[in-house]
Amino acid sequence: MNMTIISVGKIKEKYLKNAIGEYSKRLSRYCKLSFIEVPDERAPENLSETEIKNIKDKEGNIILKNIKEGAYVIVLDIKGKMMTSEEFAKKIDDLGILGKSNIVFVIGGSLGLSKKVLDKSNFKLSFSPMTFPHQLMKVILLEQVYRGFRINRGEPYHK
Repeated sequence: MNMTIISVGKIKEKYLKNAIGEYSKRLSRYCKLSFIEVPDERAPENLSETEIKNIKDKEGNIILKNIKEGAYVIVLDIKGKMMTSEEFAKKIDDLGILGKSNIVFVIGGSLGLSKKVLDKSNFKLSFSPMTFPHQLMKVILLEQVYRGFRINRGEPYHK
């Protein structure tokens, strides 16, 4: 299975890079993992709705250019479906059974995702009604993907 994580912005913090590296290493026995980081647009405080839309559209256009035809697209969206780890594991397993071997996860920037990206998605996933920094979401996503593979293989993993 091929998994790509497209995210807005670069990870600068060493502790987050280390966590991403650790989960990438762990996941290498289960899937081929790749990362695409698209630049985040500057977003000063007190933006108008039009300015917010323009920034999300710019970021969204770059995201869309990086999604290969035929990929199954899962966007992280606060309004998406919340799942248990077991349900998420089953979702990943079911996609493999259905022949969806190229999965793309999309993590938006601080303003969220454009309508075009949301419309392109096959599935909207929410980890919580809370808002998290997009850099931290990459670590949380990787941990849950790793947990999902462990669950699907019946391998032990802390609860």
